Amino acid sequence: MQSNLIVIPCYNESRRLDVASYINFVNTNKNVVLCFVNDGSSDGTLDTITSMANQNPQQIKFLTYEKNVGKAGAVQKGILYSLDKFNPTYISYIDADLSVSLEECISISQYLDDKIHFCFGSRILRLGSDIQRKRYRFLIGRFVATMISIALDLRVYDTQCGCKCFNNKLAKEIFHEEFISKWLFDVEIFFRILKIYGRQAGTKTMYEVPLKSWIDKGDSKVKMSYCFKLFIDLYSIKNKYRNV
Repeated sequence: MQSNLIVIPCYNESRRLDVASYINFVNTNKNVVLCFVNDGSSDGTLDTITSMANQNPQQIKFLTYEKNVGKAGAVQKGILYSLDKFNPTYISYIDADLSVSLEECISISQYLDDKIHFCFGSRILRLGSDIQRKRYRFLIGRFVATMISIALDLRVYDTQCGCKCFNNKLAKEIFHEEFISKWLFDVEIFFRILKIYGRQAGTKTMYEVPLKSWIDKGDSKVKMSYCFKLFIDLYSIKNKYRNV
């Protein structure tokens, strides 16, 4: 039987964790396990996660770290732990604020099959979708996305959406090594896939899925000052995979 596991990195998320949504989801989706990673939070995040795990210990698991390692490190540690302990068929990660819902994450993972090994949500504004994003974040995001697409040399619209899904085998190959950037690690995921399969075959294993809904919850953990370092990180990633 196929199983799904979703990793949720958390850093000072106590105010944004929608406990009711998480509990209702696991109670109605018995083949899905949630693994929260408390990434050195200094608020009540760990207490909230522990309380949820106590309500459904079979489907809600968690890791906790005293020191903040950044989103890349939290996602990597959560995925490696989950692969080792639970060996799910498919594994995903999403943002703790549920800007992409758990239900849509599972829906996106259903595109995975023998040919598609990696699929991800894309915040494409289109008729019939509900993409709520502050205008300035949209404009900055489109500029960054264009630079990333050029660096990757891929026709990809949105590498930075927080919902990504992998099959078991590919996740093991991608996440065994630490990432260069704490926040731009999504880009390195694409480069790693191209390195594993080769550029021509690699692009055929990826699938970009337009989201039905994405709600900008605000209070981003990425500071505006990171914009200056972003391009340094992008250069470092591109340089590492220059032969891909």
